[in-house]
Amino acid sequence: MNKGIGYAIAAYGIWGFFPLYWKPLHDIPALQVLGHRIVWSFILLAVILTLTRQWTSFRAEAFQPRTLRIYALAAVLISVNWGVYVWAVLSGFVVESSLGYFINPLISVLLGVVFLRERLRVGQWLAVGLAALGVLIVALAYGSFPWIALTLACSFGLYGLVKKTAPLNALYGITLETGLLFIPTLLYLFSLDRLGEGAFLHTDPVLSWMLAGAGIVTTFPLLLFASAARRVPLVMMGIMQYITPTMLFLLGVFLYHEDFSMTRL
Repeated sequence: MNKGIGYAIAAYGIWGFFPLYWKPLHDIPALQVLGHRIVWSFILLAVILTLTRQWTSFRAEAFQPRTLRIYALAAVLISVNWGVYVWAVLSGFVVESSLGYFINPLISVLLGVVFLRERLRVGQWLAVGLAALGVLIVALAYGSFPWIALTLACSFGLYGLVKKTAPLNALYGITLETGLLFIPTLLYLFSLDRLGEGAFLHTDPVLSWMLAGAGIVTTFPLLLFASAARRVPLVMMGIMQYITPTMLFLLGVFLYHEDFSMTRL
């Protein structure tokens, strides 16, 4: 389990720095950025399977009806999470997205207790209770329904539950998820290019490379997370998830100077 904890800390730490990567792409529509995340992630994973000669093994394990259903659900959940998160960062809602990932561990803990029959120690219940109280205060004081935060929290919490019970290893699982989304997403990007609205190779070269690099920055922490989810109890995964929103919060307030009140403090 110690190796799984290391994977989880690395994944959450990388995700905490994500705004630094996505912010420079603020002139590109969020849906288009999401499309490139999916397409380049699958291309990278396909290259890895090719170089390691694992396609035969992958097809044998992945192309089972039950497996396809599980990973189709995972693909939908992670694409919703990616899309809302990228839109939030590009639109200047880094702090609200951090609220979503502060709520997310509570969702993960709840799912672990309800569906996986995991148990919390007294100190863990106390920590979760304090976190829930803090989230409730912010949500009530926010003045409007925090849909960004709740969508991020629920989509990623459910994704973690699916990955906890999914049959494939980390590499095969993420390849199948992105593979199920690859063709429709690629067609979408090609249609944008034909309409003259595509950004890739039609904008600053650095931004084009960043769109292509989205595959690497997306896939690496996701592989770490998937590996951790199979080794670490969901309750513990939930508690460690506070690494990401804490980093997002600090970036949103101190680097991007988003609104910050005493209530949020």
